Amino acid sequence: MDARYKSILVIQTAFIGDAVLTLPLVQVLKKHFRDAEIDIVVVPRSAQLFRNHPSLHRVVEYDKRGRDSGISGFLRMAKILKRTSYQLAVIPHRSIRSSLLAKMAGIPTRVGFDRSSGRMFLTNIVRYRNELHEIDRNISLLEGLGQKHESRELPAMYPSRDDSKHVEKLLSAHGFARSQKLIALAPGTIWNTKRWMIERFADLGKRLVANGFRVVLIGGPEDKSLCDKLAAIVRSSNILNTAGELSLLQSAEVLSHCRVLVSNDSAPMHIAVAMRTPVVAIFGATVPAFGFAPYGEHDVVVETTGLSCRPCSIHGGEKCPIGTFDCMNNITADRVEDEVRKLLKARKGVH
Repeated sequence: MDARYKSILVIQTAFIGDAVLTLPLVQVLKKHFRDAEIDIVVVPRSAQLFRNHPSLHRVVEYDKRGRDSGISGFLRMAKILKRTSYQLAVIPHRSIRSSLLAKMAGIPTRVGFDRSSGRMFLTNIVRYRNELHEIDRNISLLEGLGQKHESRELPAMYPSRDDSKHVEKLLSAHGFARSQKLIALAPGTIWNTKRWMIERFADLGKRLVANGFRVVLIGGPEDKSLCDKLAAIVRSSNILNTAGELSLLQSAEVLSHCRVLVSNDSAPMHIAVAMRTPVVAIFGATVPAFGFAPYGEHDVVVETTGLSCRPCSIHGGEKCPIGTFDCMNNITADRVEDEVRKLLKARKGVH
């Protein structure tokens, strides 16, 4: 145990998936600095992910694109953080704003990556290693403090008792409660080239329903219309669309009831890992080598290998740059269903 720091701030204001992948860093920091109070700065959309987490003392919301946007909002947030007199800032987010925020908050020790656009505001710089999974990359920031953590660390999320009751009531109302044959599908993503075709998700849904499974659709408000379309194609009382109806922690609770999640390369797969639900992840424009594949012990990635055009970008894009979309077109419902069956067989009786 290291007793140097009693007050630690973690800054991660990126997407929901990135926020989930920061949880292992928070957990490891608490293991190494047990007496420290650890706070985290996140955007409002991600804040609920961190509620009830035993490693955290406080979640600070920074609405950088809303009420806290612009220089005045930035300075207001820096002033708020300065009041706490943090001794250490750990900054996995590589934006100049995150590093400068820690400096303006008067935090004396500021640890981040050498690829941070705000590295000039850091006091301790750690090499960003491409070969690591993002979870392990984030944890490697401890090296900037002379610490190492060798064991595998998965994210953990903590839905409340009210979240559990709400989900139990929802599943019961649709006859899904306590079913041993629940499978979740998450067809949404911000980037179109990371999205397996909705018709194929629907084909998979039909096959699962025909084989006695009950299907739960997972997503945020922006995924509701897509999931409505999927449910309309499947046309079964054994499919339940929760997209846009639940909080992130409630969605996590739903995933804890499921045998498997089938997802694009998007946030739900990381939430499933946090709830120890096995994942079959479909990768198109992006590749697992970037370090953002699902990290659970039994998780599977389905992808089209051998394409010279892949990966076409770091995040994906609006459309296929060469117009073929072979990375997704070559992934059939047969193939994904086969991976789901293999996973279920390997874990028979475990869930």
